[in-house]
Amino acid sequence: MYLAAVLGNLLLILAVGADPRLHIPMYFFLCNLSLADICFTSTTVPKMLVNLQTQSKAISYAGCLTQMFFFILFGGLDNFLLTVMAYDRFVAICHPLHYAVIMNPRFCGLLVLASWVLSFLDSLLHSLMVLRLAFCTQPQIPYFFCELNQVLRLACSDTFLNELVIYFVMVVLGIIPFSGIFFSYSKIVTSVLKISSASGKHRAFSTCGSHLCMISLFYGTGFGVYLSSAAPQDSRDSAIASVMYTVVTPMLNPFIYSLRNKDIKQALVKLLS
Repeated sequence: MYLAAVLGNLLLILAVGADPRLHIPMYFFLCNLSLADICFTSTTVPKMLVNLQTQSKAISYAGCLTQMFFFILFGGLDNFLLTVMAYDRFVAICHPLHYAVIMNPRFCGLLVLASWVLSFLDSLLHSLMVLRLAFCTQPQIPYFFCELNQVLRLACSDTFLNELVIYFVMVVLGIIPFSGIFFSYSKIVTSVLKISSASGKHRAFSTCGSHLCMISLFYGTGFGVYLSSAAPQDSRDSAIASVMYTVVTPMLNPFIYSLRNKDIKQALVKLLS
């Protein structure tokens, strides 16, 4: 599954880069999302595979913090890129005549840069907050990677400030992007319903179908992970939810886009041939 996730996303990036017809904002954002997915799944899975092979679950303090930093970074980047892609579809469907002017290369680059910067600052904040904590001897994390909530549970010092920061950041960097996606698609649905022809409606909705599938997978599995980590329950169930979030979703994203998109299929055939 890890190899499928990496190779699938890598093939998608190469196919878009090799086909000049796909050098448009939608596929530019998709390539960045694929790169983020490769990095996101590579943050946790290789270490897990090494643990399985060596029968050792040990990780150093520095290694745990590093893993947690990059996990939050690329998870947040996925979140922002999905929001940017929703805005791109909103402009394409609701303001088609102004699309080329609004979604110009400079603006698209700024959107991606802002996504990287915000994700980096979010990850850096959480990592610095964890550095101030003291931990008990020989802590054991009931996950297969250093997940923030689980790491905080192992601290011997007070974690109230850390939890306050987590809830604040979740509101600012979680609910606001999700609200942006919801607003974009509410406007898209309103605009599509005004189209008189059935073929026009189908064509408009088909351009959003893949993106909606990716949003459902990302937020559905993400909420599942954090709900399972917040509730005291069997660690096996938590691990299953985490695998869905960190491996299955990045693996399925390129397949969802390639199977539902004729242009991507043609680009992949051209690349492989």
